[in-house]
Amino acid sequence: MNRSGLAARCLVETGRLDPRQMLVVYDDVDLPLGSLRMRARGGPAGQKGMASVIENLQTDTIARLRLGIQPMCGDISTGDLPDFVLSPFAEAERTLATSQIDRAADACEHWLRKGVSATMNAFNSTARSEEVGEKEEMK
Repeated sequence: MNRSGLAARCLVETGRLDPRQMLVVYDDVDLPLGSLRMRARGGPAGQKGMASVIENLQTDTIARLRLGIQPMCGDISTGDLPDFVLSPFAEAERTLATSQIDRAADACEHWLRKGVSATMNAFNSTARSEEVGEKEEMK
């Protein structure tokens, strides 16, 4: 995953695509589980796979959808990060993770139809803030 940029470059070159036609989807341990963050451009924010994509495509104007995977029980140490990222979700996190994946798929489809700005407005949220919004609507 840390060398994803080579695959992205091959896709762009063989498909004769503009990097702005791509959407990169990846996990982000700095965002709470359940969060989605769509961006039109920017740096890699420490994510090695995204850094590879930016380096290989020679641009940071690449849409990306980050899926929060930070554990509900708190932060994890840097030394435990590889094991954490590759391990299954805890039982208590599975429902939230499944909901997040469904929303991420919807966000990808929305991006295809309406573009990055509209998708940012519609999907940049956390599951927890959505739950609060739903409770407010019920009042």
